[in-house]
Amino acid sequence: MSRHPLWQNLFRPTADRLTESVQLWRATPLLAGISGRKARQLVADMHHRHYDTGEYIFRQGDVGAGAVMLRSGSVEIRAGATVLAELGPGDFFGEVALVSEESRTADAVATTPTELMFLMRSNLDEWVQRSPRAGECFMRNLAHVLAERLRRANKQLSGQGIHAP
Repeated sequence: MSRHPLWQNLFRPTADRLTESVQLWRATPLLAGISGRKARQLVADMHHRHYDTGEYIFRQGDVGAGAVMLRSGSVEIRAGATVLAELGPGDFFGEVALVSEESRTADAVATTPTELMFLMRSNLDEWVQRSPRAGECFMRNLAHVLAERLRRANKQLSGQGIHAP
């Protein structure tokens, strides 16, 4: 049965687009060990948004509601005038907001036209309720990511520099 394009849900990602989004997220350590089917269920509920060059994704002090994945474009993470990180497609940031309602510690600004996918804490909570084993794996992966970021920050602050693993 053929569907007329005028009557399709314009906000639902197409199958190809969803598959690409799942692949991006599965390439991160956050979804390591999680089946393709469970990953697809999580990613299908994510929110997509476009940002123009110079547009703020969030500002330091904003309350975080979720993590962000770059689908296309580029983003700078800034603290005042200092650029802390330059991110591109496949990079994710803001993952602390998945476990804490603390304020954002830096600004995130689109430096080119950018498309982002948002994994909201509320969507993650619902997914964990539906898929507790996958949720446990995700939370363990998230703990490893946060621990690695802390380890690297500690090394950088102690003057040891950061070396590739």
